[in-house]
Amino acid sequence: MVQIAPITTPGINDRYLADKIYGFPVGPAVIMPIKVDPKGEASKYASSYDHDMETVTPYHYSVFLEDFDIEAEYSVALHTAYYRFTFSDSNDSNIMVSMPGEAVLSIIDLNKISGFAKTSGVMNYIYMEFSKSFETSLKSENSVWNDKKELKGNNITSVVSFKIVHDEHIDVKVGISYISVEQACKNLYHEINEWDFEKIKTDARKIWNEALCKIEVKGGTEEQRIIFYTALYRSLLHMVNISEEGKYFSGYDNMIHDDNGHNFYNIDNIWDTYRTLHPLQLLIDPQCQIDMIRSYLHMFEQCGWLPQFPSIGGDLPIMTGNHTAAMITDTYLKGCQNFDIEKAYTAMKKNAMEVTMLPWVNGPLTELDRVYQEKGFFPALEKGKTEWVKEINTFERRQSVSVTLEHAYDDWCIAQIAKELSKTDDYHYFMNRANNYKNVFDERIGFMAPKTADGKWVENFDPKLSGGIGGRDYFTECNSWIYTFHVQHDIDGLINIFGGKQKFDRRLDSLFIEQYDGPKYQFLGQFPDSTGLMGQYCQGNEPAFHIPYLYNYAGSPWKTQRKVREIMKLWYNAGPLGICGDEDGGAMSSWYVFSAMGFYPVCPGKPMYDIGSPIFDEVKIDLGNGKKFTIKANEVSEKNKYIQSAELNGKPLNKPWIKHSEILEGGALIFQMGSRPNKMWGI
Repeated sequence: MVQIAPITTPGINDRYLADKIYGFPVGPAVIMPIKVDPKGEASKYASSYDHDMETVTPYHYSVFLEDFDIEAEYSVALHTAYYRFTFSDSNDSNIMVSMPGEAVLSIIDLNKISGFAKTSGVMNYIYMEFSKSFETSLKSENSVWNDKKELKGNNITSVVSFKIVHDEHIDVKVGISYISVEQACKNLYHEINEWDFEKIKTDARKIWNEALCKIEVKGGTEEQRIIFYTALYRSLLHMVNISEEGKYFSGYDNMIHDDNGHNFYNIDNIWDTYRTLHPLQLLIDPQCQIDMIRSYLHMFEQCGWLPQFPSIGGDLPIMTGNHTAAMITDTYLKGCQNFDIEKAYTAMKKNAMEVTMLPWVNGPLTELDRVYQEKGFFPALEKGKTEWVKEINTFERRQSVSVTLEHAYDDWCIAQIAKELSKTDDYHYFMNRANNYKNVFDERIGFMAPKTADGKWVENFDPKLSGGIGGRDYFTECNSWIYTFHVQHDIDGLINIFGGKQKFDRRLDSLFIEQYDGPKYQFLGQFPDSTGLMGQYCQGNEPAFHIPYLYNYAGSPWKTQRKVREIMKLWYNAGPLGICGDEDGGAMSSWYVFSAMGFYPVCPGKPMYDIGSPIFDEVKIDLGNGKKFTIKANEVSEKNKYIQSAELNGKPLNKPWIKHSEILEGGALIFQMGSRPNKMWGI
């Protein structure tokens, strides 16, 4: 529940290039060691820093605060942070504690402080203990200590001062809670009961090492291994377990609940994470995935729908789609079924039938949703007309084609569960809606295109540039070159409407070389999220992720092998610019984890994976219960990226995909790699 990163200069969005550190957060508080007499706002006490004097690991952080000659370090436990501040001399050694918004700080005694503040509508509580008693406690200009040694106000700041000797360190332990100050105190003493910073570092390192050892790789270059494990680390950060001693606070009904022995998870951008991150989580930690689904179902009980973006304060209606349906379906059909599937189906169906499809909006159906239900496509706004639907997010607009395509896939997912539950009428109904992608394919131009409510194609549609900023009139952050391939659930059907495999293959080729029709800066000015460009393909945005693997379906798996290697080499590295787009909660990194291992979940909801091109000599996935699945790539190298032959558990494998059940059985998938493509393998 504790996730910490330095607070850097406000307004500099590229935080790596920020020039100063303003403090270190924990719960609702910001802690900052300073060496000046405090006379004003906390923001005046920032320090410059140098990345070459900074150490960053999953379990420990340290940085030298140059303006104060102070080394700041921290490590974490589940609900607790442990800071260590080492002062180079004994003059003006202070630690500033700031609280944003309406807040309260209380001095319990001369080495303990508690407090609380409301952040994003939710109460956050802290209990803080210092390794040494402070001599004085000062206040900020906008607040006063009362007789109870309580500091109340808006954006309050307390500064505690210490008498120290040269190079002495002050340790600070902070427990956090969403339940109460008392619970924050319990969390602190339960997890960090001693003043032993090195032990906490060691314990945190052990936790992360066990998590990262779920996948063991051998071979490859040092940089590839760094990228791989960094990506795996980032993939494991996406949802936060907020259970505290068997209870959790829910922002969906603002109540405290028992977790009934299952961790309650929150914070998830399901628009992105259903594609690669949740399938990866399911593979390496299925119990965690089940608890996540149980958490989603609790959210449904508490607020009435499946959230689009769970947050501590409740649902944030971000992006498009009903993609929790994909995550639940994928988990269930891969055999992890220890959750209430009837309740899950009820929730998925309610989102599909009773909650608006409008991007970035929650609420009941609108007239546009009724067009979708009656005609099978989400209507675009006619050119020249002013938007009249009041519920629409004015910046995000309708995104009509993307909404149609993403919900067609989600409806296919719902249909699969309906079939499992013998709900025959529902199965046929949602399978019919799963074909709605065909309603926005304009055969005249060979692209997905927008239609108005009367069924007419929008005139003068340009599949590259139409739709305004981010293409948002018709698409979600990308253009039609990307979304034309957004039919994960019926790739054979998509190939058919293209006119067969050869034409489909040629369109894929064109995607990777099609240029901008003008200066690149002009294209990126309209599509700022289309980063990691290769022609019109954009690795920096998630709707493109599955596209390189579609060559497997076009009869040319060798092109998938070539393209995924090219993407990994070009758009991922071990430096500060190592990710080519918005990480979106681990989505970008989990794509790399799968692709580097050599397989990928093109369609969550189908218990199978498409084969790409592994980069390591050997990969071992720990499946639990003593089982491991091994992937070996004989003679693999930068040049030897093409699969010559393959075998699964000693038997020849001549198809470019494997079943999830075959992985769960354990055993070995062995590739023979070469420098020239075997164009007959896997066709």
